[in-house]
Amino acid sequence: MSTVIDYYFTSMSPFTYLGHEAVRAVARKHGATLAVKPVNLFGIWDISGAVPPLRRPPVRQRLRMVELQRIADFRGLPLNPKPQHWPVDPTLADRSVAALVAAGADPLDYMQAVFAALWAQGENIAEPDTLARLLKEAGHDAPTILKAAESEATGAIREKNTADAVAADAVGVPCYVLNGEAFFGQDRVEYLDHALATDRKPFIA
Repeated sequence: MSTVIDYYFTSMSPFTYLGHEAVRAVARKHGATLAVKPVNLFGIWDISGAVPPLRRPPVRQRLRMVELQRIADFRGLPLNPKPQHWPVDPTLADRSVAALVAAGADPLDYMQAVFAALWAQGENIAEPDTLARLLKEAGHDAPTILKAAESEATGAIREKNTADAVAADAVGVPCYVLNGEAFFGQDRVEYLDHALATDRKPFIA
């Protein structure tokens, strides 16, 4: 059986965008499966003690701006660190991914398109029309997926994912969980690669 990596994220996270193609490459390299799990980030932050970027001290806000640009340069990705539509409500975008997973579809290309739409192309990912276009371009049935995304069942999936992420000790997103060990942040992708390559036992607290 393929090794499974639980992949916790939200569509509004720039760090999820910056790590998405890197973690996909690691999964392909090792024949692993990414179990995509959109979450309510604020539900995780309530437990981990993190606060939204705009409520952080100025020095931490400046660091975040530098880090975003530095990581984008390192990963070779286009990035606007101050996009027009941010902060943004990621609920519908996240739920559309959950709906794709529930329908047995591969959401990974669509996810990349959503992340890039926000962080590189200046689009509003809270708009249903934007998501419908991105779904269609990724080869999905946009009306069906967006209808499913609005359902209580799909909302419950996102909330369960959030609870599971908290239980796995995710302190934010992206978080990749392998054999019970949480790798928090796109800068842990290389550590995840090493853990898969060496097949070491998971580290625990």
